[in-house]
Amino acid sequence: MVLTNSFRVRAIAAATAISALTGGLVVAGVASAAPGCGVDYVVQNKWQGGFSANVTITNLGDPVDGWALTWSFPGSERVAEGWNATFAASGASVTASNVDWNRAVPTGGTASFGFNGTVTGTEVGVPTTFTLNGTTCTGGVSPTSTSTTTTTTTTTTTSNPGPGPSDPTGRKQVERLDRGVISVRSGSANLVSWRLLAGDPQNVSFNVYRGSTKVNASPVTASTNYLDSGAAADASYTVRAVVNGTEQPASPASLVFGAGYRDVPIQSPGTGYVANDASVGDLDGDGDYEFVLKWDPDNAKDNSQSGVTGNVYIDAYRIDGTRLWRIDLGRNIRAGAHYTQFQVYDYDGDGKAEVAMKTADATRDGRGTVIGDANADHRNSGGYILTGPEFLTMFNGQTGAAMSTVNYDPPRGNVGSWGDTYGNRVDRFLAGTAYLDGARPSLIMARGYYTRAVIAAWDFRNGQLTKRWTFDSNASGNGGYAGQGNHSLSIGDVDQDGRDEIVYGAATIDDNGRGLWTTGLGHGDAGHLGDLDPSRAGLEYFKVSESTSQPGSWFADARTGSRLWTTASGGDNGRGVAGDIYAGSPGAESWSAMDTSLRSTTGAALGREPSSINFLAWWDGDPTRELLDQTRIDKYGTGGDTRLLTGSGVASNNGTKATPALSADLFGDWREEVVWRTSDNTALRIYSTPNQTDRRIPTLMHDTMYRVAIAWQNTAYNQPPHPSFHIGNGMATPPWPDVYYAR
Repeated sequence: MVLTNSFRVRAIAAATAISALTGGLVVAGVASAAPGCGVDYVVQNKWQGGFSANVTITNLGDPVDGWALTWSFPGSERVAEGWNATFAASGASVTASNVDWNRAVPTGGTASFGFNGTVTGTEVGVPTTFTLNGTTCTGGVSPTSTSTTTTTTTTTTTSNPGPGPSDPTGRKQVERLDRGVISVRSGSANLVSWRLLAGDPQNVSFNVYRGSTKVNASPVTASTNYLDSGAAADASYTVRAVVNGTEQPASPASLVFGAGYRDVPIQSPGTGYVANDASVGDLDGDGDYEFVLKWDPDNAKDNSQSGVTGNVYIDAYRIDGTRLWRIDLGRNIRAGAHYTQFQVYDYDGDGKAEVAMKTADATRDGRGTVIGDANADHRNSGGYILTGPEFLTMFNGQTGAAMSTVNYDPPRGNVGSWGDTYGNRVDRFLAGTAYLDGARPSLIMARGYYTRAVIAAWDFRNGQLTKRWTFDSNASGNGGYAGQGNHSLSIGDVDQDGRDEIVYGAATIDDNGRGLWTTGLGHGDAGHLGDLDPSRAGLEYFKVSESTSQPGSWFADARTGSRLWTTASGGDNGRGVAGDIYAGSPGAESWSAMDTSLRSTTGAALGREPSSINFLAWWDGDPTRELLDQTRIDKYGTGGDTRLLTGSGVASNNGTKATPALSADLFGDWREEVVWRTSDNTALRIYSTPNQTDRRIPTLMHDTMYRVAIAWQNTAYNQPPHPSFHIGNGMATPPWPDVYYAR
């Protein structure tokens, strides 16, 4: 129902300016009219060229189902990005409309949203007139007093912080996902599960509908799944949030996993191609994920092997198998695990994910446009590409069009300066995504780790890639960081300052592009960053080493790199995993190929090692994690492992690494899906758990450390993701994500 004009509008501005004389907050005023509805407009913070505001609508009239609040800024203020509402703007005029969960506002209820804005100068004006659902409310402005508050601002300077606003309240940008409802066949029942979203009220509950029939007797409060016994396997479900006793609109219809899995049809680029690593992103801004898939030719090579390879292709697919685009990386990008690390993320905050990767002469984008020289061929007789330009390209996720192409940093320069002269170590690349400013994601692209190591950070704003900083182990004072990289990287806020660091292996680079710590323990094949020991503050890091002169594995404080325990050296320790797989010991357990024991958070031997040393997945109903290896999932036990899933008609990737195409919390509740390619390379087969859980955890994709881990999972030697908080036996109540939605 549209509200009538029997309502009142209040516009309150707090913290709009910091007084140089008193340190107090200047309050702009109040506008009022007839009672019926109230609007509190609070400017929370202000910085040079920008501000943040929260807006709360209080409904004092009839209930509404859907709202749109319109106002005009009095001066140069403009909305840049917001959360908990959908924004449309034209000049000074702004309309903020409801999202699904806050569209219904009962009498006496409220709806809140917020935004970051830009402004010319230092003063922030406050709107005095608001229009709600087409009815204008006006009133005189009178001063309102408020208590005095002092605000302290800390500024971190980098070599190039990049354009674009960031959220000064400490929130990080995440995707605006839909409910992600799925139905998985479980015996003669269907397990219906759905996402708990960061934008949900923390007291939200849910009703589950099969068609038009509500199947739960009372709202679901303790979890985000429901077992519907006796229903048809192909039944369709929707879920409705219940907020303050009011049922919200229905979610999109469920995806059906009738046999425990769902296939996404894919299209091979030709004979001899194998579907390899995959990633996900909301490419079209509709709230659900699309898949980005790399195709490798069957003659792909490790960097240490000579030989000409076929072209590498990158595809994008909707869940129904519709192919959005195909990128042909061309003859001047070699095929192999270390050459093409692709990142899928919404870097510019427009609500649609982009795709970034290294490109070269003759790369053809998703619309057929060639990058560089279409006829250039820089391959030498051994198939290596050691001459010619190297590029970094940001592609439009919806069309595959190249939007911004820059020279790849670092350039190869002298091939021999990376550790050999034939082309092995010069082309060892890593990639990731990190919130370097604490609010918006930046692209990380790197080269080298056996000797010289160089990491470059890029921002993508206003359609352009701009370099934020470059870290080079050859630079003065950085010599201790040479030779410390892994075949993968991890990213997280190790020093708890709200900004991400790059854990490169035996070294960590701070958010500002300066070295944070290095252990000097050298290269390794696997590393795990997470809250591995919840009895300690902050994050921990477990890593294996390749050198016979170093500890075989070590467990460290991620803030400082200080070793908490080590195991004996014993050769090239090629595999290692850390995760809470055993309820009999608190925190994560760690194990590796060259050790004989499963180890506790203190390094104590716990007994039998698991049957695999590869990947992890949350699969059954309890919070301890399961073992993912080859095409199976096992449950650890002290006397032996128990098989929970064997994939049917599927294959793993990357040779002896035997990794899935992707494993992540893609749909439903907080448990993880596993994506393998079918053995005939005609589909990506997504498996989801049929097991109930009594745990209520917000979607892991709204934990930014976990989300960026999904982005870097495809990098070189794939590693499983970890969130920023501990999930395991005896876990504390998980933190609510402090994030904001991209537009």
